[in-house]
Amino acid sequence: MDESRMLAEFRTKFQVDQLLVAATPAWSWSVRPAQPTLGAGVLSLNRHAARFSDVTAVEMSELAELVGAMEKAVKEAFGDQIINYLMLMMVDHHVHFHVIPRYEGVRQFAGREWLDPGWPGFPALAENQHADLDGVLTEIREALRLA
Repeated sequence: MDESRMLAEFRTKFQVDQLLVAATPAWSWSVRPAQPTLGAGVLSLNRHAARFSDVTAVEMSELAELVGAMEKAVKEAFGDQIINYLMLMMVDHHVHFHVIPRYEGVRQFAGREWLDPGWPGFPALAENQHADLDGVLTEIREALRLA
């Protein structure tokens, strides 16, 4: 499979364009379609790269800027304790991080309670809280954009 097709499939799978919170020329931060914790996201390189070592110094600099803005927004919007960054790339062979905000207690958002079932251990990535709530991903995206 060619690189442009792999990138397009990744961006479709994670709804990067529809759930985009912020971007730089090199990176996109989007809401993760499955929410193991409130505000979970995906940081992904905007060009295809199969290895982290393929990321350039300029791209790394942009990543640092975007991570700073992202951490501030998640803290302001949802009051996380810490963020876990998971670069697994086992299924999706493209440079990206799953960004999982961690919470010691319950959070209220969109009229629902949000938990961190893995706290204080590993995040429960198989969780997809409130997947039945229409529009919740858009609401999360907007809360992060406003923060």
